[in-house]
Amino acid sequence: MHLSVLALGAGNNIFGWRLKDSQAGSLNLGLLTHIIKTAERGKFDFFFLADALNTGANVHPSWTVRYEPLTLLSYLAGQTSHIGLAATVSTTYTQPYNAARYFASLDFLSGGRADWNVVGGAFPEAAANFGNVPHPPHPRRYAIAREFIEVMKGLWDSWEADALVMDKESGLYIDPEKMHVLGHEGEHFSVKGPLNILRPPQGYPVIVQAGASEEGRALAGDTADVIFSVVSTFEESKAFRDDLRARAAKAGRNPDLLKVVPGIFVMLGESEDDARARLAELGTMIKPEVGMQVLSNFFGHDMSVFDLDGPVPDLPPTEMMQGYSVILSDMARAKGLTLR
Repeated sequence: MHLSVLALGAGNNIFGWRLKDSQAGSLNLGLLTHIIKTAERGKFDFFFLADALNTGANVHPSWTVRYEPLTLLSYLAGQTSHIGLAATVSTTYTQPYNAARYFASLDFLSGGRADWNVVGGAFPEAAANFGNVPHPPHPRRYAIAREFIEVMKGLWDSWEADALVMDKESGLYIDPEKMHVLGHEGEHFSVKGPLNILRPPQGYPVIVQAGASEEGRALAGDTADVIFSVVSTFEESKAFRDDLRARAAKAGRNPDLLKVVPGIFVMLGESEDDARARLAELGTMIKPEVGMQVLSNFFGHDMSVFDLDGPVPDLPPTEMMQGYSVILSDMARAKGLTLR
């Protein structure tokens, strides 16, 4: 069994931070350190930080303000010894040369524990923080991501594993025969290389993805080591896993090496009744108007026009209604849930 923890400083529930005994805060370094050390003692495989490049009043509290993931993980690498360190970095709003350096550095600092969660960047609002270029449509973001991964791997291959010689007698520091210029010229990126850091201890950091759309599954089957999933039944889980393994096999990869990690929200209590009571208490903390704002941001629709006690509507496609947004809305309708 592979376990990871999605660390959200203000909690997974949008108003969990209101509980009287909660310790919350996305910039609470002591809390985040406590979480990762607890996960490491519990034999978890990796500690995961989600991220996006925008904020606002309608953003989940845990994402309103937060540390830059690679900076935080570089600190936490020194507080831990063996747990994996997974950071989200966008392929749409980052340059592959910089990203390759970041992850290689984290891999060295942590002794080979870096994981990269590959995202195209779902939120169109992020585009305004990076100039006047419009947010790329969904298929184009995945095309960019595919080339980005190719460039990253090429840069990590800039140096062979034994390129660093440091021969004091001959004066040879680096063996130039073991340095390789990438010279990539593609549709989206032009990167000469080589990378100015040696090959990471892992070779390639672990590649994590969470795409559930057709483009997302295609990219995951070709490139990912770990896939996050949101499913509600055993049958759906198995179908999702089988589909990804088939795609990996078609790409010439060993399908058994691809690991699917389903998302689980765990409510703890002294007993089942106690856990249910705590879940009910969480429900009383939510301010409906704020919850609807966050839901609107998640779906890319103004949800305030719908009845809070009415059924979850069958929403038309938007840039946000891709993959998991569609899965979750379908799941909610199948279970007869109201928006409340």
